[in-house]
Formats: sequence, C-alpha cells, structure tokens
Amino acid sequence: MKHRIVVLGAGYAGAHVAGNLARRLSPTDTEITVVNAEPDFVQRLRLHQLAAGQEIKAPKLADVFAGTGIRLRLARVTAVDPERQVVAVADADGGGELGYDTLLYALGSHGDDRGVPGVAEHAFDVAARPSALRLRERLDSLGRRGDGGRVLVVGDGLTGIETATEIAESRPGLSVALIARGELGAQLSAGARSHLRQACDRLGITVLEHTSVEAVEATRVLCADGTALASDATVWTAGFAVSPIAAASGLEVTENGQIVVDGTMRSVSHPNVYAAGDSVYAIGDNGRPLPMSCASAGFTGQQAIEAIMGRLTGRKIANTKLVYPGNHISLGRRDGILQLVDDEAQAKPKYLGGRKAARIKAGILKISLWATSHPTFGMPKRKRRLAAAPNASAKKAVGVAA
Repeated sequence: MKHRIVVLGAGYAGAHVAGNLARRLSPTDTEITVVNAEPDFVQRLRLHQLAAGQEIKAPKLADVFAGTGIRLRLARVTAVDPERQVVAVADADGGGELGYDTLLYALGSHGDDRGVPGVAEHAFDVAARPSALRLRERLDSLGRRGDGGRVLVVGDGLTGIETATEIAESRPGLSVALIARGELGAQLSAGARSHLRQACDRLGITVLEHTSVEAVEATRVLCADGTALASDATVWTAGFAVSPIAAASGLEVTENGQIVVDGTMRSVSHPNVYAAGDSVYAIGDNGRPLPMSCASAGFTGQQAIEAIMGRLTGRKIANTKLVYPGNHISLGRRDGILQLVDDEAQAKPKYLGGRKAARIKAGILKISLWATSHPTFGMPKRKRRLAAAPNASAKKAVGVAA
C-alpha cells in the first residue's frame, strides 16, 4: 500500500505544500490528496479588491493540480481523529472518511466577530470569497441608489486599512469611514503613519480613532461611548480566528485553537500531523510567534515540506528561516506602504511609500499566484522514494520517525 499524505486546505500554505510534495516524492509509494471546500484557488490577500468591484483571478484547483498526480477532494472538513488517523468530510454526496499516514493541516482562518452582538447577522467581511462577493453586491446596490451610501469599516489592522482605501478609491460615490480602536497605523513608523493619514485624506476616508464598537445593527453601529453611527454597509475586519476542528480533535493547541508544533511544523502531540499557515502556532527565529500572514504561510509551509520529505525519505531535514520581515499594505491601486520590522517586531524608522510600494506588492501577489498555479514547474526528473517499503506495518513507522 502507498503512504497516504492528506493536505487539508488549498490556500497559500496548503496548495504550496501539496504541489511541492508532488514534485519531489515518487508516486510509486506515495499518494497525495488535497481536501478543499471550494473548487477555486482563492487569492485571499486580494479579496478586498474583489469586494470593491475588481476582477480577481481564481484558478480552478482541478486545473492547478492537473498532471501532478494529486487527488482533489472537494469537501468540507468536519472533524479530524488523530488516534484513528482519519479525516471526516462532508460534500454533496454525504461525505465520509479519509485515512491518512501523514496529515498536513492548513485550514487557515476566518473572520472573528469577537462576540460583538449583531456582527454575524448584519456585518460583511472579506475573509472568504463568498462573503467578499456579498459585500460587492451590497456596494453595487448602494452605487445604483446614487445618494452616497455610507460604508463603515470596523478594524484598523492591515485588512481594515486595505479594505477602506480600496472601496474609497474604486467607489468614490460612497462615503467611507474607518473605525480604529486605537491610533490609526500604530504598528507603523512615524513616517508611514503620516503617509497613511495623507492617503486617507486624499481618498476622503473619515478616520474615527480610539473608538470601540459594542454592537452592529442593520443600519447603524453602536459605540462604547454611546455614539450611534449610521451605516448602509458595515464591514467587519476586527480580527481572525482559526477553525475549532483542531482543538476538538485532541491535538495540542493554544488557547485560540492554533496547533502547537516544534521547529519543523510537526505537532508536539501527534507526530504524523503537521501544520502550516494561519492554523499553526509557530515560534519564529526571533523567539516570537509568527503572525497570521501570507509570508508566515510560505515559511511554515516550506518548513513542513522539508520535514515531511526528510522524515519520509530518511534524509536530513533542512531548516527554513522563520521570520516576519514586515508589513506590506496596499492603499488602493496606486499607493502603498512597505514597512520593515526589526528582530523585536517593531517598525524600523524607514519605510517605502507610494506607487513603488504598490508595484512591489502587486508583483509579490502576481508571483504567489503564478507559483501556486504551476506546481509542476521545474519538476525534477528523479523523485525521492520512501526510506522503507510502503507496506501496512512500515507506513506508520515511517510517518512517525524522528
């Protein structure tokens, strides 16, 4: 029997890991299955653009994995049983179970309402393609009204800033406000904060700092100071949370549900389970947890690849750098901020802003999409075989070898 590798999630981390393992492992004694709920690859970093009305490429995963030998299962993961080494899934046919010998958990994250009343019922978000499209439809309807509809973006993190600036630039007929719990751009250097404020002024965005939202209603937002802000579309970007599946499975997780791993992205509680992307609690080279980001997905995914390859083929595991270089923020299509950080995760004094920063980010996103869409590029002629014969007794031993 072949060694079964199952990858949960086909976002930036999952698709990267699956494609690279398919490139480097021999199909003679391994099989790779990717489980994903959506049929398309979602450029999550560009969903604010999709919501604002722009067309964003979404390659079919069936096309992405064509010719790689990867099996694609379009289904929603409902549970993981690491003791039995099975994954429960649900699809149009009712679902079932998938057995695995090595599991890569990369289910990512979703929007977090933080327990604020009314968010789930009345707010929009850009955490997933369906929700971004719902927001787009709402903005379209406001534009057709022609009376300058009011859009409130709650959350001053990178997603909130990018969403507010993108909507304001793409839909100048709408009134856009950005609600920040603290100072806008507090994580940036002084120069970058000034650049951000100038961009908001240029785009006509009203910034409400030191404002906490206590409830969201259909046509307004209620603030902690008693203020009620009228809103025709409230966009919630005040945080992200991971799926509760890992915690429910018995894997060791943090308080917020991220999987605790060692330096090779291997679960500390179940050695044939690996994690990458937003789902993993990984300590970076600076001794701090890596933040949820595309960059972290790339680094943790690459380390998982090296660890799985090394352990299955009996070779030395290569170490991948685990760093967070900084924040790259788009401010519409023609402006941006590139803010590097130091080893203490603090913003460096210098930053890059303007069109050049916007072009650099656009280039990074383009490269990320291309690399994900072409997993067989540079396919080696010689693929690695497993270190032991893939029979029923050896498979499990190979999967948990130190």
